[in-house]
Amino acid sequence: MNEQLLIGVEELEKMMQQGEVFLIDTREPQVYQKGHIPGAVNIHDFFLYISLPENGGHPAMVEHFTYLLRGAGLKKEHKVVVYEDALDSGYGRSCRGWVLMQYFGHPWVAVLNGSYRAWKAKNMPITVDVPFYEPSNYKPVLDPNIIITTEQMLAAIDNPDIQILDNRDYAEWIGANSSPYGYDYCPRKGRIPSAVWIEWYRLMTIKEGIPWFKSPEEIISALNEIKLDPEKPVYIYCFKGARSSNTFMALKLAGFKNVRNYFNSWNEWSRDFNLPIEEGYPEYHNT
Repeated sequence: MNEQLLIGVEELEKMMQQGEVFLIDTREPQVYQKGHIPGAVNIHDFFLYISLPENGGHPAMVEHFTYLLRGAGLKKEHKVVVYEDALDSGYGRSCRGWVLMQYFGHPWVAVLNGSYRAWKAKNMPITVDVPFYEPSNYKPVLDPNIIITTEQMLAAIDNPDIQILDNRDYAEWIGANSSPYGYDYCPRKGRIPSAVWIEWYRLMTIKEGIPWFKSPEEIISALNEIKLDPEKPVYIYCFKGARSSNTFMALKLAGFKNVRNYFNSWNEWSRDFNLPIEEGYPEYHNT
């Protein structure tokens, strides 16, 4: 795997000129059609796809994206760059795409720093032309160190050597809302027991109208407030694995080595009434 997590606008432009990059636009199709980075293919399902046991779980998800990536023409030798409109406006959808590509074992994948908004701010070329690439025989080789299952999260609750991190919005954390999609979208409100909390926006900043990740030092400072230990594994969850992917990226930028994403997150956990939850207001706020 490549060590580079983010790629800047100018570096991406050079890679495009050299024909080294495979661009994935995760925005809505109608937005993509109004203008996108030249050569980018639109795979909105990197944000939209929901993985739950009733629709086949992770195996079905892998099969679904294998079909999409083959149709898009992706090859193992491609350097993949994922982007959205802005790093905080799409619930971390480009980072969700990055996490999935990591899970699929792709050798080189990064997120466009500042995303499409940064690209436009530099007056880089934009097109409405939709590229066509010959279909490929792309085959994922799954990396089990990226995404955890519900069973692994359940086992972590009573394991003091594993840190559970909830990065949802405040209303979800205190159990006042079930999801970003509505008060009663999920059947239960609350949080996974033993989790600590930091809202995902805390690890980002806005400069000149563009959202960016904070510096590694600033991210570490924020995580120190909730006593997150960089030497222990961290299991992150949100609602459906998007915001947790954004925070996954932030922790990696800050030097955390053992980070995993509970991809199905609260959307799955809340629907299984056999799984424990904490309800009501937390006894204390840890940020």
